[in-house]
Amino acid sequence: MVKILMTSVRDDEEFAIKRYAQNNDIEIDISREEFHPSTAPDLSQYDGLVIQQTASINGDASFYKKLVHQGLKQITTRTAGYDMVEVSLAKNAGLKVTNVPAYSPRSVAEMALMQIFRLLRRTLEFEQRLSRNDFLWQGLQSKEIHTVTVGIIGAGRIGGTLAKLLSALGTKVIAYDVNPNPALEPYLSYVTKQTLLTESDVISLHVDLNSTTVDLINREDFSKMKKDALLVNASRGPVINTDDLITALETNQIAAAALDTVENESQVFNKDLSNSGIPDHRIQKLLMMPNVLITPHVAFFTNTAVENMVDISLDDVMTIISGQKSEHEI
Repeated sequence: MVKILMTSVRDDEEFAIKRYAQNNDIEIDISREEFHPSTAPDLSQYDGLVIQQTASINGDASFYKKLVHQGLKQITTRTAGYDMVEVSLAKNAGLKVTNVPAYSPRSVAEMALMQIFRLLRRTLEFEQRLSRNDFLWQGLQSKEIHTVTVGIIGAGRIGGTLAKLLSALGTKVIAYDVNPNPALEPYLSYVTKQTLLTESDVISLHVDLNSTTVDLINREDFSKMKKDALLVNASRGPVINTDDLITALETNQIAAAALDTVENESQVFNKDLSNSGIPDHRIQKLLMMPNVLITPHVAFFTNTAVENMVDISLDDVMTIISGQKSEHEI
């Protein structure tokens, strides 16, 4: 019987995992822990491996060769991002690496849309006033979404879905993408990055994390934005230079930000730190800022997305161990 190990498994994933195992007559062991060389079990008893984490595996070439020696043919991450795996080392060792590039574009797009609404309607500021029993609304006039220009950086599956939602609301949408998709032109207009930065009232980020997107938004970019610009990041933390973001918010270069992902988030997100405090001082600072809305990388976290992440990742494992090629191979 085929036997697969899945790591970093959450309670909400278990139903989909058990259903998949029953439907496909396979055995799936689950681990709550992340996958790292220092704690990795002997995988010789397993036919496949599925991980989910933002922290880097930090394995060298010998570690990936060891996995192959133990009989492994692949590493599958049930996430869109795959930067936690040293892909070149894994592939050179003989491992196939797959991800789940489109588990539910709508889940992240809807979250981004909600955050755009929250920033435009200034709900964070109202909540802060209400926490002090201050019910005044003067000075917090908001903007209706059809009166603003939203700039999307990265108009792929998620960014494209967001563009369609915004377009249905009558919003002017512009986008910057290195690979423009003509099919999206009824919903947006492609512009240069500079034009997007200078003309957008709201900027929403939806790019993959790779060597070209680290610090994609930095000090120079903030200087080009409108003083009342709003920034939404539902992609990956390192896409924004955190120090430059903090400076831009403190000096009123931009008005506010909604962040579902931040640099070094693996130290904080999905952990209960109520008794220990925040170990990253920059995240702590962002949490304390009155013009920052933070959620712990949960834009993907919907019923549909979780089921798809489990099913698609396991389908890829079954495809590869049967000797076939997965369409999601990196």
